[in-house]
Amino acid sequence: MPNPRMCPSELLDRDLTGRHYIVTGANSGIGLTTTRQLAEQGATVTLACRRPEEGRDLAAGMARAGERVVVRRLDLGALASVRSFAEEVLETGEPVHGLINNAGVMNTPEGRTADGFETQIGVNHLGHVLLTELLLDRVRSSAPARIVNVSSCYHDVAMKRKGEVDLDDLHFERRAYDGWAAYAQSKLANLLHARALAARLEGSGVVAVSLHPGWVRTRLARSSFPLWVQNIVLRPLFRWRGMIEPWEGAQTTLYTLLSPEVENHSGAYFSQLGWYRDSGLNAGGWPMRSPNPHAHDDDLAMALDKHSRQLVGLD
Repeated sequence: MPNPRMCPSELLDRDLTGRHYIVTGANSGIGLTTTRQLAEQGATVTLACRRPEEGRDLAAGMARAGERVVVRRLDLGALASVRSFAEEVLETGEPVHGLINNAGVMNTPEGRTADGFETQIGVNHLGHVLLTELLLDRVRSSAPARIVNVSSCYHDVAMKRKGEVDLDDLHFERRAYDGWAAYAQSKLANLLHARALAARLEGSGVVAVSLHPGWVRTRLARSSFPLWVQNIVLRPLFRWRGMIEPWEGAQTTLYTLLSPEVENHSGAYFSQLGWYRDSGLNAGGWPMRSPNPHAHDDDLAMALDKHSRQLVGLD
């Protein structure tokens, strides 16, 4: 495996005082690492997390270092929680210069969210769709601003399941449930969501992109195998096979948030090291054209966007 791509140091030295970012799933892994880096650069960061007590402990440590962080509860598996979170943010009157839709689950057992959605499409996609739409006017008024959807190389092929979005059966009600197929669908939906947003936001000063952060050593794998297997027993092997640490995994997120070059690529997909049907793409690219043909289907992107807004009660 080649070395992971790293964000240029000059971007990580920028003064972000006066900028406000919201990071979902900010109390661990890539989300926490992204939060710490933005806060170290002077930004105000809202930690949107399902376990606010854990988030407050982390925020207290950052606050002692002089960083401004705010913790708010957000459960993407419950639309009522998403609406409550958005209301709290809007009531502050603060701008939103960056929305990082980072939280997610992977290869979960068959299940449903509080609103009856298949768990992975519900948490990874539909919860973020509602959050983005509720905050969209504030993001527009804060331009220049960025919306970053953390997707995965598994939007292409996940454990031999090709990524496809079935608009007629998003929730596996008529087809047999498969955890990896559901994950691939939800990650392709993240990519298509960014593509649809970019089209809708053209000329607004708001850039929307999606990304693959790499195979990162986080808690995301907990539904596939015990984390001690990843973190201890097989860690050397996994590292040799391409697993990277959260700091390396946050690089693509930070680049898409901070690089002026990204302004020219709204709707694009950015990839750290990954696994694709075309192995020539495994080195990634900032940006990179996805080998999944569905990732470039604008009709599908707009149809999914409309359907998703209907499902979350917006259209």
